[in-house]
Amino acid sequence: MRWYIDVLKKYAVFSGRARRKEYWQYTLFTCIALVVLLIVGAVVHTMIPYFLYLIAVIVPTLAVGVRRLHDTGKSGWFILLGLIPAVGSIILLVFTCTAGDRGVNAYGPDPKEPADHAFVPQPQY
Repeated sequence: MRWYIDVLKKYAVFSGRARRKEYWQYTLFTCIALVVLLIVGAVVHTMIPYFLYLIAVIVPTLAVGVRRLHDTGKSGWFILLGLIPAVGSIILLVFTCTAGDRGVNAYGPDPKEPADHAFVPQPQY
């Protein structure tokens, strides 16, 4: 649950990196919530709560997906592979299951490292 709340706190943050655990815990909780809302909607004959939740989590889902791709050293634009039927989803699954880069990469510090080793960007002159 903590990982889900952390992603929602970074609602529209597309920069930085996200660990596999953060991404998959958020995805698991979101899927469970959607299934529960789908069942409740079927029982009460309205899908309004389901669609409202779906709309509410579009931005954080994209943001955590982009940050997950950043952790593997890939551009966030690879998220658009999900638009390719079947093949794109499989490629994204592989990317999100791949271990992140160790240490600092082009997108920031390793999220597994302690905060005292945090990357501090230097100003460009």
